[in-house]
Amino acid sequence: MEEQQVDKKYARFVLALFAMIIVAVMYVEGMLTPSLPSIAEGFHITVDQVSLVLSTYLLTGVALSPVVGKLADLYGKKKMMSIVMLLYAGAVSVTGFSPNFTFMVVSRAVQGIGLTIMPLGMAMVREEFPRNMVPKAQALISGMFGVGFAVSLPLGSFISDYYGWRMTYHTAIPFIVALAILTIWKVRESKYRRPDVKVDYVGAAALGIPLALIVLAMSEGSSWGWHSVLFLSVLVVGIILLIPMFIYERHYYQKGGEAIFDMKLLSKRNVLIANIALTVSGLGMYLSMQALSYKFETPTPYGFGFSILETGISMVAFAAGMIIFSIVTGKLISRTGIKPLAIAGSFVTAIGFFLLSTSPGLAMTLIDEVIIGSGMAIMNASIINLLVLSVEARDMGLATSMNSTFRYIGSSIGAPIAGTVLSLYTVVDIVHTAAGNVIFSFPDYTAFRYAFIIGGLTFIIAAFIVILSNEVLGRRTVEIPAKKTTAAEN
Repeated sequence: MEEQQVDKKYARFVLALFAMIIVAVMYVEGMLTPSLPSIAEGFHITVDQVSLVLSTYLLTGVALSPVVGKLADLYGKKKMMSIVMLLYAGAVSVTGFSPNFTFMVVSRAVQGIGLTIMPLGMAMVREEFPRNMVPKAQALISGMFGVGFAVSLPLGSFISDYYGWRMTYHTAIPFIVALAILTIWKVRESKYRRPDVKVDYVGAAALGIPLALIVLAMSEGSSWGWHSVLFLSVLVVGIILLIPMFIYERHYYQKGGEAIFDMKLLSKRNVLIANIALTVSGLGMYLSMQALSYKFETPTPYGFGFSILETGISMVAFAAGMIIFSIVTGKLISRTGIKPLAIAGSFVTAIGFFLLSTSPGLAMTLIDEVIIGSGMAIMNASIINLLVLSVEARDMGLATSMNSTFRYIGSSIGAPIAGTVLSLYTVVDIVHTAAGNVIFSFPDYTAFRYAFIIGGLTFIIAAFIVILSNEVLGRRTVEIPAKKTTAAEN
């Protein structure tokens, strides 16, 4: 795409729209986490059962990401984004009115399609900006996660504390609906479409089912029991079902079809490295950030004894680091190249987690949060650019969606690992009340230290993985031949 062919005014509008969509989606999802105890109380269910609110969202999101990405490449990214936004807006609108827990779980499952919004947005932004402007645009989009995080935790906690968890959903409805209307009304259709290619629906089901089972097992492992027959059965079945999926997809590709799990695309060095690096770092991020939220709420002297609202406010330091350094990364990346920044961001994040593992007080913890957020912003923005600048425009939707799938798998593994680490090292406190003795169990210093060390190690691993990639920007660029686009592909 040449610079003179770009409508810069429209490109900036698309960038701003998708940035607002990501903030809105992050708000909806982030505000829900502090509300889980009140949801469990309101529906008279257990803490284990209420975790389905989060896991069902992940299940459908992981399963649908590669399908939606492929459909976007075939029929148009604007068309798929419009459908996704309408479904997401509908699910958000009804969830707050859930009459029972079953209804809420089903609406959350539909809401899981929201996980496909980010990769679709990144693919569309890649089409609307010239190559030299893409890094800044993608860095800004990555920074919006920090903005959404900064808004959702304190605001969601405040609304939930004073007005109930349903109101957190009600406040989001007008924004989500307005953004859906803007998407349908103002966004133009993709330049790259291939409606003549058949969709691999069998492959989509063959991929979605095992991924959903694996994510379900990892999400519910702490409540089912890591040694339980149910956990092991679901996990093993999910892994085994990947074998026929690979066989079918390989056969489908050899017959001339375009598989939903594109092994040819995944075999590209930069694509594979970006996916592995974000899977590993996603695991470490969710593991460590969950441990950090527990540390804020754990009673002194092992934690800070904060309320949910105070915890949400304390996490803003992390978001501030993400926001600031997403902007800095956008300005630097074209001059330094992607690899140096991705590696530097990984090491900075690792250092932040290692410092956090020995942090003596609140002030240093907040400083460590800024360091971690800064490193994550640099790394995420760099790796996303490594991916989108390494694939052809016609495969952008599938490439970004596959990347999201890998990221979510890492996240779904990281959260239960955090729960396991925190439950292994605990202290017991007995409180004497008029009704009798009440026993409390919570993580100790060792649990938090190990959780943060593991998080730091995952980012060290991610840094060494990125070293194996080919540079696509800057002086050390390795040219990736562009495939000619036929008339049928436009």
